[in-house]
Amino acid sequence: MRKTILALIGVSACFISSARAQDLDWKKVDETLGRKPAVADDVHRYAFPRTDLTVTLDGVTIKPALALGGWLAFKPAHGGAMVMGDLVLLETEINPVMAKMIASGLEITAVHNHLLRASPATFYMHVAGHGDPVKLASAIHDALAESKTPLTVAAPAGPPPAIDLDTAKLDQVIGVKGQANGGVYQFNVKRRDPITEDGMLLTPVGAMGVAIAINFQPTGAGKAAITGDFVLTSDEVNPVIVALRTHGIEVTALHSHMLDEQPRLFFMHFWANDDAVKLANGLRAALDKTASTKG
Repeated sequence: MRKTILALIGVSACFISSARAQDLDWKKVDETLGRKPAVADDVHRYAFPRTDLTVTLDGVTIKPALALGGWLAFKPAHGGAMVMGDLVLLETEINPVMAKMIASGLEITAVHNHLLRASPATFYMHVAGHGDPVKLASAIHDALAESKTPLTVAAPAGPPPAIDLDTAKLDQVIGVKGQANGGVYQFNVKRRDPITEDGMLLTPVGAMGVAIAINFQPTGAGKAAITGDFVLTSDEVNPVIVALRTHGIEVTALHSHMLDEQPRLFFMHFWANDDAVKLANGLRAALDKTASTKG
Protein backbone atom coordinates (compact mmCIF):
# COMPACT_ATOMS: atom_id res chain seq x y z
CA MET A 1 0.00 0.00 0.00
CA ARG A 2 2.83 2.42 0.88
CA LYS A 3 4.43 1.94 -2.53
CA THR A 4 1.09 2.55 -4.23
CA ILE A 5 0.55 5.79 -2.28
CA LEU A 6 4.10 6.97 -3.06
CA ALA A 7 3.57 6.19 -6.71
CA LEU A 8 0.31 8.16 -6.80
CA ILE A 9 1.91 11.10 -5.03
CA GLY A 10 4.82 10.96 -7.43
CA VAL A 11 2.58 10.83 -10.49
CA SER A 12 0.66 13.89 -9.28
CA ALA A 13 3.88 15.76 -8.51
CA CYS A 14 5.32 14.77 -11.89
CA PHE A 15 2.21 16.08 -13.69
CA ILE A 16 2.41 19.38 -11.83
CA SER A 17 6.14 19.76 -12.42
CA SER A 18 5.77 18.97 -16.13
CA ALA A 19 3.18 21.71 -16.43
CA ARG A 20 5.66 24.15 -14.87
CA ALA A 21 8.65 22.96 -16.88
CA GLN A 22 7.71 25.26 -19.76
CA ASP A 23 7.91 28.29 -17.44
CA LEU A 24 11.56 27.73 -16.50
CA ASP A 25 14.30 29.53 -18.43
CA TRP A 26 16.29 26.49 -19.54
CA LYS A 27 18.20 28.50 -22.15
CA LYS A 28 19.59 30.69 -19.37
CA VAL A 29 20.55 27.58 -17.38
CA ASP A 30 22.38 26.25 -20.46
CA GLU A 31 24.23 29.55 -20.85
CA THR A 32 25.16 29.67 -17.16
CA LEU A 33 26.57 26.14 -17.17
CA GLY A 34 28.21 26.56 -20.57
CA ARG A 35 26.81 23.42 -22.16
CA LYS A 36 23.71 21.78 -23.59
CA PRO A 37 21.83 19.17 -21.58
CA ALA A 38 20.53 15.73 -22.38
CA VAL A 39 16.76 16.11 -21.95
CA ALA A 40 14.64 13.18 -20.78
CA ASP A 41 11.00 13.93 -20.01
CA ASP A 42 11.15 17.01 -17.74
CA VAL A 43 14.76 16.46 -16.59
CA HIS A 44 17.67 18.48 -17.96
CA ARG A 45 20.94 16.65 -17.25
CA TYR A 46 24.30 18.36 -17.76
CA ALA A 47 27.54 16.38 -18.09
CA PHE A 48 30.75 17.57 -16.39
CA PRO A 49 33.33 14.92 -17.34
CA ARG A 50 36.84 15.30 -15.96
CA THR A 51 38.47 15.29 -19.37
CA ASP A 52 41.39 17.20 -17.83
CA LEU A 53 42.49 14.22 -15.75
CA THR A 54 44.53 11.16 -16.69
CA VAL A 55 43.56 8.55 -14.13
CA THR A 56 44.93 5.02 -14.16
CA LEU A 57 43.85 1.97 -12.19
CA ASP A 58 45.53 -1.43 -12.37
CA GLY A 59 47.21 -0.36 -15.62
CA VAL A 60 43.97 0.84 -17.23
CA THR A 61 43.66 4.48 -18.31
CA ILE A 62 40.10 5.33 -17.32
CA LYS A 63 37.95 7.03 -19.92
CA PRO A 64 35.73 9.82 -18.51
CA ALA A 65 32.58 7.86 -19.37
CA LEU A 66 33.78 4.89 -17.31
CA ALA A 67 34.18 6.57 -13.92
CA LEU A 68 34.95 10.30 -14.28
CA GLY A 69 31.60 11.58 -15.51
CA GLY A 70 30.32 14.29 -13.19
CA TRP A 71 26.73 15.40 -13.79
CA LEU A 72 23.90 17.67 -12.64
CA ALA A 73 20.20 16.91 -13.16
CA PHE A 74 17.55 19.64 -12.91
CA LYS A 75 13.87 18.71 -12.50
CA PRO A 76 10.93 21.13 -12.09
CA ALA A 77 9.68 21.00 -8.50
CA HIS A 78 7.91 23.13 -5.90
CA GLY A 79 7.48 26.14 -8.20
CA GLY A 80 11.13 26.10 -9.25
CA ALA A 81 13.55 23.25 -9.71
CA MET A 82 15.34 20.62 -7.73
CA VAL A 83 18.92 19.79 -8.65
CA MET A 84 20.85 16.64 -7.85
CA GLY A 85 24.34 15.82 -8.98
CA ASP A 86 27.60 13.97 -8.59
CA LEU A 87 30.82 15.94 -9.07
CA VAL A 88 34.23 14.34 -9.64
CA LEU A 89 36.96 16.04 -7.63
CA LEU A 90 40.56 15.63 -6.61
CA GLU A 91 41.31 15.52 -2.89
CA THR A 92 42.63 19.10 -2.88
CA GLU A 93 39.45 20.37 -4.58
CA ILE A 94 36.92 18.99 -2.09
CA ASN A 95 37.02 21.71 0.57
CA PRO A 96 37.16 24.77 -1.74
CA VAL A 97 34.21 23.47 -3.78
CA MET A 98 32.29 22.50 -0.64
CA ALA A 99 32.80 25.92 0.93
CA LYS A 100 31.33 27.66 -2.13
CA MET A 101 28.41 25.24 -2.26
CA ILE A 102 27.54 25.77 1.40
CA ALA A 103 27.85 29.56 1.09
CA SER A 104 25.26 29.46 -1.70
CA GLY A 105 22.79 27.39 0.33
CA LEU A 106 23.34 24.15 -1.57
CA GLU A 107 23.38 20.83 0.26
CA ILE A 108 26.22 18.33 0.32
CA THR A 109 24.64 14.89 0.56
CA ALA A 110 27.71 12.64 0.26
CA VAL A 111 31.47 12.71 -0.27
CA HIS A 112 33.29 9.46 -0.93
CA ASN A 113 35.41 7.28 -3.20
CA HIS A 114 34.09 5.09 -5.99
CA LEU A 115 37.38 3.39 -6.88
CA LEU A 116 40.40 1.96 -5.06
CA ARG A 117 44.07 2.30 -6.09
CA ALA A 118 43.33 4.94 -8.76
CA SER A 119 46.11 7.43 -9.46
CA PRO A 120 45.45 10.23 -8.89
CA ALA A 121 42.73 9.39 -6.37
CA THR A 122 39.32 10.80 -7.26
CA PHE A 123 36.42 11.60 -4.97
CA TYR A 124 32.74 12.14 -5.64
CA MET A 125 30.66 14.94 -4.11
CA HIS A 126 26.89 14.55 -4.28
CA VAL A 127 24.99 17.84 -4.13
CA ALA A 128 21.36 18.90 -3.98
CA GLY A 129 19.30 22.08 -3.93
CA HIS A 130 15.90 23.64 -4.58
CA GLY A 131 14.94 27.01 -6.00
CA ASP A 132 15.35 29.10 -9.11
CA PRO A 133 17.25 26.93 -11.61
CA VAL A 134 19.33 29.80 -12.97
CA LYS A 135 20.48 30.76 -9.46
CA LEU A 136 21.22 27.11 -8.68
CA ALA A 137 23.21 26.79 -11.90
CA SER A 138 25.17 29.96 -11.15
CA ALA A 139 26.01 28.80 -7.64
CA ILE A 140 27.20 25.40 -8.84
CA HIS A 141 29.21 26.96 -11.68
CA ASP A 142 30.97 29.26 -9.22
CA ALA A 143 31.71 26.34 -6.90
CA LEU A 144 33.11 24.20 -9.71
CA ALA A 145 35.37 27.11 -10.66
CA GLU A 146 37.26 26.31 -7.43
CA SER A 147 38.33 23.05 -9.10
CA LYS A 148 39.95 22.34 -12.44
CA THR A 149 36.72 20.82 -13.80
CA PRO A 150 36.48 21.99 -17.45
CA LEU A 151 33.78 24.68 -17.58
CA THR A 152 33.82 24.97 -21.35
CA VAL A 153 33.06 22.11 -23.71
CA ALA A 154 35.86 21.30 -26.14
CA ALA A 155 35.04 20.10 -29.64
CA PRO A 156 35.58 16.35 -30.02
CA ALA A 157 39.05 15.51 -31.31
CA GLY A 158 37.65 12.82 -33.58
CA PRO A 159 35.07 10.06 -33.78
CA PRO A 160 34.54 8.08 -30.55
CA PRO A 161 36.55 4.85 -30.35
CA ALA A 162 34.80 1.67 -31.41
CA ILE A 163 33.45 -0.67 -28.73
CA ASP A 164 35.57 -3.76 -29.35
CA LEU A 165 33.24 -6.09 -27.43
CA ASP A 166 30.39 -8.47 -28.24
CA THR A 167 27.77 -5.92 -27.26
CA ALA A 168 24.87 -8.09 -28.45
CA LYS A 169 25.99 -10.80 -26.03
CA LEU A 170 26.40 -8.26 -23.23
CA ASP A 171 22.85 -6.97 -23.89
CA GLN A 172 21.55 -10.53 -23.73
CA VAL A 173 23.28 -11.32 -20.44
CA ILE A 174 22.55 -8.05 -18.63
CA GLY A 175 18.97 -8.14 -19.91
CA VAL A 176 18.66 -4.56 -21.18
CA LYS A 177 20.02 -2.71 -24.20
CA GLY A 178 23.29 -0.85 -23.62
CA GLN A 179 24.54 2.33 -25.28
CA ALA A 180 27.97 3.43 -26.46
CA ASN A 181 29.31 6.63 -24.92
CA GLY A 182 32.84 7.90 -25.42
CA GLY A 183 34.36 4.46 -25.98
CA VAL A 184 32.45 2.91 -23.06
CA TYR A 185 29.43 0.59 -23.27
CA GLN A 186 26.89 1.64 -20.64
CA PHE A 187 23.82 0.05 -19.09
CA ASN A 188 21.08 1.62 -16.96
CA VAL A 189 18.98 -1.00 -15.18
CA LYS A 190 15.83 0.31 -13.52
CA ARG A 191 14.49 -0.79 -10.17
CA ARG A 192 10.88 -1.97 -10.00
CA ASP A 193 9.99 0.19 -6.97
CA PRO A 194 9.26 3.94 -7.26
CA ILE A 195 11.92 6.18 -5.68
CA THR A 196 11.10 9.58 -4.21
CA GLU A 197 13.22 12.37 -2.76
CA ASP A 198 11.62 15.18 -0.74
CA GLY A 199 8.23 13.92 -1.94
CA MET A 200 9.19 14.07 -5.63
CA LEU A 201 9.18 10.98 -7.81
CA LEU A 202 12.68 10.64 -9.27
CA THR A 203 11.94 9.93 -12.90
CA PRO A 204 13.35 9.15 -15.35
CA VAL A 205 15.55 7.09 -13.05
CA GLY A 206 18.60 7.03 -15.32
CA ALA A 207 18.72 10.80 -15.68
CA MET A 208 18.22 11.28 -11.92
CA GLY A 209 21.01 8.87 -10.96
CA VAL A 210 18.86 6.19 -9.33
CA ALA A 211 19.19 3.42 -11.91
CA ILE A 212 21.78 0.67 -11.54
CA ALA A 213 24.71 1.83 -13.69
CA ILE A 214 27.08 -0.68 -15.32
CA ASN A 215 29.95 0.43 -17.58
CA PHE A 216 32.27 -1.67 -19.77
CA GLN A 217 35.51 -0.18 -21.16
CA PRO A 218 37.28 -2.49 -23.65
CA THR A 219 40.84 -3.38 -22.63
CA GLY A 220 41.67 -5.72 -25.53
CA ALA A 221 41.22 -9.38 -26.50
CA GLY A 222 37.58 -9.46 -25.41
CA LYS A 223 38.37 -8.12 -21.96
CA ALA A 224 36.84 -5.06 -20.30
CA ALA A 225 37.28 -2.95 -17.23
CA ILE A 226 33.93 -2.62 -15.46
CA THR A 227 32.64 -0.23 -12.86
CA GLY A 228 29.42 1.51 -11.89
CA ASP A 229 27.03 1.32 -8.98
CA PHE A 230 24.23 -0.91 -7.79
CA VAL A 231 21.22 0.86 -6.28
CA LEU A 232 20.10 -1.31 -3.38
CA THR A 233 17.72 -1.57 -0.47
CA SER A 234 19.25 -2.73 2.82
CA ASP A 235 18.18 -6.35 2.44
CA GLU A 236 19.88 -6.57 -0.97
CA VAL A 237 23.31 -5.26 0.10
CA ASN A 238 24.99 -8.40 1.37
CA PRO A 239 23.50 -10.83 -1.19
CA VAL A 240 24.89 -8.55 -3.93
CA ILE A 241 28.30 -8.33 -2.22
CA VAL A 242 28.48 -12.13 -2.11
CA ALA A 243 27.37 -12.48 -5.75
CA LEU A 244 29.95 -9.97 -7.00
CA ARG A 245 32.86 -11.36 -5.01
CA THR A 246 31.96 -14.94 -5.94
CA HIS A 247 32.38 -13.92 -9.59
CA GLY A 248 35.72 -12.16 -9.14
CA ILE A 249 34.31 -8.63 -9.03
CA GLU A 250 35.75 -6.33 -6.36
CA VAL A 251 33.40 -4.26 -4.18
CA THR A 252 35.09 -0.84 -3.85
CA ALA A 253 32.57 1.33 -1.98
CA LEU A 254 29.21 1.18 -0.20
CA HIS A 255 27.43 4.35 0.83
CA SER A 256 24.43 6.67 0.47
CA HIS A 257 24.01 9.37 -2.20
CA MET A 258 20.93 11.20 -0.86
CA LEU A 259 19.48 12.23 2.51
CA ASP A 260 15.70 11.91 2.27
CA GLU A 261 14.95 9.24 -0.32
CA GLN A 262 12.25 6.59 -0.03
CA PRO A 263 12.90 3.71 0.10
CA ARG A 264 16.28 4.11 1.82
CA LEU A 265 18.94 3.28 -0.75
CA PHE A 266 22.56 2.18 -0.69
CA PHE A 267 24.97 2.53 -3.62
CA MET A 268 27.58 -0.17 -4.18
CA HIS A 269 30.53 0.47 -6.51
CA PHE A 270 32.60 -2.27 -8.08
CA TRP A 271 35.64 -2.95 -10.28
CA ALA A 272 37.15 -5.74 -12.35
CA ASN A 273 39.15 -6.19 -15.55
CA ASP A 274 38.58 -9.56 -17.18
CA ASP A 275 36.72 -11.31 -19.98
CA ALA A 276 33.71 -9.08 -20.66
CA VAL A 277 31.12 -11.86 -21.04
CA LYS A 278 32.39 -13.60 -17.90
CA LEU A 279 32.04 -10.35 -15.97
CA ALA A 280 28.58 -9.74 -17.44
CA ASN A 281 27.47 -13.11 -16.09
CA GLY A 282 28.76 -12.12 -12.66
CA LEU A 283 26.90 -8.83 -12.83
CA ARG A 284 23.75 -10.67 -13.92
CA ALA A 285 24.05 -12.94 -10.88
CA ALA A 286 24.21 -9.82 -8.70
CA LEU A 287 21.28 -8.18 -10.51
CA ASP A 288 19.24 -11.30 -9.79
CA LYS A 289 19.55 -10.46 -6.08
CA THR A 290 17.83 -7.09 -6.63
CA ALA A 291 14.32 -5.85 -7.43
CA SER A 292 15.50 -4.70 -10.85
CA THR A 293 13.83 -4.93 -14.23
CA LYS A 294 14.93 -7.18 -17.05
CA GLY A 295 14.08 -6.68 -20.71
